[in-house]
Amino acid sequence: MPSPAGISGNDSVSRAIATVLASLEDSKAENIVSIDLYGKSALADHMVIASGRSHRHVAAVADHLLKALKDAGFGNARVEGLASADWVLIDSGDIIVHIFRPEVRDFYNLEKMWQAPDLGQETVH
Repeated sequence: MPSPAGISGNDSVSRAIATVLASLEDSKAENIVSIDLYGKSALADHMVIASGRSHRHVAAVADHLLKALKDAGFGNARVEGLASADWVLIDSGDIIVHIFRPEVRDFYNLEKMWQAPDLGQETVH
């Protein structure tokens, strides 16, 4: 049976993805997109993109996710953009999470760039 994220073989990555997705859903993040990069990019095995409704919501979603990753035993992830909370990038090593305000997400349109046909499966939650 495949893992919740569709990655087989690496339980740690699968657990981390499950933690990320649960935290984002619990924080009421919107338009959550999960992109499998396993074996297709040296950046990470997985990328998750989500939106918050406002600066405050983006910051709260990011803070909640950082705490969830630490509490689940994944250590302290690197974070960028938390001060302005337009676009927060959380890098846990195997997983990169982007949390945007909707206007910023529309402008950068990362999904389009990373959902090329040869980049693997995409899951929308």
